[in-house]
Amino acid sequence: MTSHKFHSRSKIWVEDDHGNVVFGLGRYRILTLIKEKGSLQAAAKELKMGYRGIWGRIKATEERLGEKLLIKTVGGKKGGGSQLTPLAEKLIEEFGKTLVLLEKQVDFHLEESLKPHININPVTPKPNE
Repeated sequence: MTSHKFHSRSKIWVEDDHGNVVFGLGRYRILTLIKEKGSLQAAAKELKMGYRGIWGRIKATEERLGEKLLIKTVGGKKGGGSQLTPLAEKLIEEFGKTLVLLEKQVDFHLEESLKPHININPVTPKPNE
């Protein structure tokens, strides 16, 4: 058996009938940061992405879903901002739960099936655990 350490990884996303991404980890991160930071601009800065790129992804998802994900506030004394719609809130809540569940199941399955052959998902203590 090799002495290298390996970790399982997996990705999930939702796509439409044409293979276009509707929702996945990228959009999950974008919406989570918009909720946390209160604006698209702040989310873009945190993700080191352009505002237009982030807005394009959100707009594409809104068009594919046929529903809005953001409530935008324009300028003013306090500046503009964005707030998630109830649909966006539900998407990040349920997608987040699914990510955790998927990761646990994939890790368990791969450990059981591959551990005799490679050093997969070695347990390393994490801070505060």
